[in-house]
Amino acid sequence: MTRDAYLKRSLGTLYRPIKESRVLLVGAGGIGCELLKDLLLSGFGEIHIIDLDTIDLSNLNRQFLFRYEHIKKSKALVAKEVARKFQPSAKLEAYHANIKDSQFNVDWFATFDIVFNALDNLDARRHVNRMCLAANVPLIESGTTGFNGQVQVIKKGRTECYDCNSKEVPKTFPVCTIRSTPSQPIHCIVWAKSYLLPELFGTSEDESEEFDHAADADNAAEIANLRKEAQALKEIRESMGSPEFYQKVFNKVFKDDIERLRGMEDMWKTRKPPQPLDLEQLQQESSSIEPVVSVNDQKVWSLAEDFVIFKDSLDRLSKRLKTLQDVAKDGVKPILLFDKDDVDTLDFVTASANLRATIFGIDPKSKFDTKQMAGNIIPAIATTNAMTAGLCVLQAYKVLKEDYQNAKMVFLERSGARALNSDTLKPPNPNCPVCSVATARIKIDPERATVNDLVQDILRLQLGYGEEFSLSNELGTIYDPDLEDNLPKKLSDLGIKNESFLTVVDEEDDQPRVNLELVVVVPEKPTPATTEEKPVALEKIIEIPRKPKEPEPPVSEPVNRTPVLTKRKRDAEEAGLTNGDERSKRLASASVAEGDGSNPIVLDEADGGAILIDDD
Repeated sequence: MTRDAYLKRSLGTLYRPIKESRVLLVGAGGIGCELLKDLLLSGFGEIHIIDLDTIDLSNLNRQFLFRYEHIKKSKALVAKEVARKFQPSAKLEAYHANIKDSQFNVDWFATFDIVFNALDNLDARRHVNRMCLAANVPLIESGTTGFNGQVQVIKKGRTECYDCNSKEVPKTFPVCTIRSTPSQPIHCIVWAKSYLLPELFGTSEDESEEFDHAADADNAAEIANLRKEAQALKEIRESMGSPEFYQKVFNKVFKDDIERLRGMEDMWKTRKPPQPLDLEQLQQESSSIEPVVSVNDQKVWSLAEDFVIFKDSLDRLSKRLKTLQDVAKDGVKPILLFDKDDVDTLDFVTASANLRATIFGIDPKSKFDTKQMAGNIIPAIATTNAMTAGLCVLQAYKVLKEDYQNAKMVFLERSGARALNSDTLKPPNPNCPVCSVATARIKIDPERATVNDLVQDILRLQLGYGEEFSLSNELGTIYDPDLEDNLPKKLSDLGIKNESFLTVVDEEDDQPRVNLELVVVVPEKPTPATTEEKPVALEKIIEIPRKPKEPEPPVSEPVNRTPVLTKRKRDAEEAGLTNGDERSKRLASASVAEGDGSNPIVLDEADGGAILIDDD
């Protein structure tokens, strides 16, 4: 019997929908390789694969489609060629590209029957979630960490989306901890990756997402000193390429800065003070060591080896940047960025972090461990990836049958009595800013369309918005009642282009509408300047539903108790105060929206303003 014959027997009437389906697989890594194999063996007829990354040596232990000879090649392209053997008759298309590129727009997403997410970062997941909602295409989201895995079916209007629940944000570190008082290896690694490397070869990372400035409000003097140190390092950068460059950098960060810290005696009353490094002594101890020791990434290098690799990687990076500067066009300032798969930057970060760790009495780490920590690599287990991929295909069967009632949120867990657990899919969160929105498409002429055209002609005249609403895109707020400076500006000058998303938030007090998401469409042929056609036009007038009313808080008995809150509001209206500061109004409405509506507190006038807490 042929392979198709077995599939027909197993799948029954589902065989044809699977064979004729057109699916998109976003990500060709650990889950992606397993999922691509499963989709082909399950009979899916047309599969498009997209991935931005190239294959690295560290991928080979769990991404089974790749071999040693594939290193540095495109994951998507190699996956397509290798996986073709599982189902030669299937149609496979591969894209070595970023899923956020403009070519992969809403119309492109709408051509698929199902989208599978096999990604490893929050930003890309959110983007795919938003595009699938806009295109009204079902999404099967998946992820793993160690022994744990999760699969979620997402369908607009039927289930929760990826953003219906808040997600854990990446860990950040206070600047003073990283730059002055490190106590863990990760502190030294973040310092080397997000401070020293960018200050020498990139853009200052004082505002890095890995640096938390909120915890440093009480250390203003120390922050000022650290900024002076960063400025001094920028001046040293000017000597890049000279024989003494590495000496200046070494003495600055591993000697002079450390001696300044040692001088702050109050900082070291309860901990051991750092010990500066001696350049001449390390030069003598390392005179017979070759830089090839960096090839051994499992070994924790000695102090002398760290110094040799620091010096050699600094020289390699300096030459790379100089080459980029020589070929750069006018006005372009080349920079080097950390990449966990880049040997030069990884060597530099590992050696620099270890030198600093020695100064503060912290255990150094191997190059392998540094790569895991600096690259935020989540432990991956091949078996977990394989099981998660299989669960994705099983949920896809239910999606193709439109059987969302029996589709599940599935959890793969090592702990507990059962390895597999599931839960019914929850309905959309009515307050979700991503999926509980209305969607419309607008056609604009970027050379003529202004913010005022959109606000007046579309939002107010055609869609009936009042005075209180705001307009924003991914860069921030474009318009609100207190921000009218942008009204005469062209939309293109504010970063709005084809397939951009614009969000309209109704801020009226009396049952506002749900958020409106506008998808921008720019025609390929520009409209002649002499035409009478308006520069902004809705493709279709839509009805924007109102947000559901908040439930009335229960009023405590007896009936003759009149809440002071009502009286105060009436008095405020009579005094003309409620139409005052619009900013205060928005802050007040925001604070109410963040509450959960439980345990309302009511001031009771009859009892002299006593506070009553309703336990219902």
